[in-house]
Order: sequence, then C-alpha cells, then structure tokens
Amino acid sequence: MRIAVQTAAFDLGDEANAFAAGLDGAGAVVTFTGVVRDLPGGGLQAMEIEHYPGMTEKAITEIATQAATRWALGDVLVIHRHGRLALGEMIMMVATAASHRKDAFEAAEYLMDYLKSRAPFWKREITAEGADWVAAKDADEDALERW
Repeated sequence: MRIAVQTAAFDLGDEANAFAAGLDGAGAVVTFTGVVRDLPGGGLQAMEIEHYPGMTEKAITEIATQAATRWALGDVLVIHRHGRLALGEMIMMVATAASHRKDAFEAAEYLMDYLKSRAPFWKREITAEGADWVAAKDADEDALERW
C-alpha cells in the first residue's frame, strides 16, 4: 500500500505501470484519475487544495486499509495532490488490485467516494472574480450511503 500526498505532478502511466509490476496473483487492476475541470459556465483559472499534513495521510491510510480488508485487495495506491493546480492537471489517482475485477472496481469506487467526501482536503476555486471555497455536495454525501 502506498499513500502519497504531494504538490508534485505525477505521471499516470509510470504510476500505473509501477503499481501493476509488483503484483503477484492479481487478475484485475483498476485505476482512476481525477482532473481539474472547468466550472459549468467556464472561467476557472485554478484550484487550490489545502490539507493538514499528518492528519490527511493518516485518514487516507485508514480508509485504504479498510478497503483492502473489505475487498481482499492485493494492493492499493492513492496519490492526492495539494497546492495550486491549473485546468487539466491531475489532482489524484486511485489504483486497486485484486484477484477479480468486481473487488478491484468496488474498492476503487469506495476509495474515490471517500476521498471526495471525507478526506481532509479543502478546495478553493479561483476565477477572475476571486476565490470561493468548494462546498460539500449532497450527491457526494449520498454516494457514501451505498457503502
């Protein structure tokens, strides 16, 4: 299991290949990458993501450990960036490996739902008009109910 909270950009291909290379007995690898997208009406210049060092890594490790136990995963990778990110930059990556695809997919979705709603990150959208904190969305909270 590897959890990385970092400012540096990451290479999706390199990370996915390194993750898959070390697996023994996995029949499925699932990856997901979140990207900074524009606002519905356009105008996003950047997104700033803040976190509390130590607390963030601990919280992500706890949920990744729960996922690995619940779905009998062979391995888990979570990378989440913080700092100022431009449109199109990768924010985060989740990778899961399991003997069967169902476990790998479900665990990845579980991790993504958790990261979106419960991981201790604070996001601010920056436009020409200023900066606004991103509020929690009911749909993101609702997604957790299935778990």
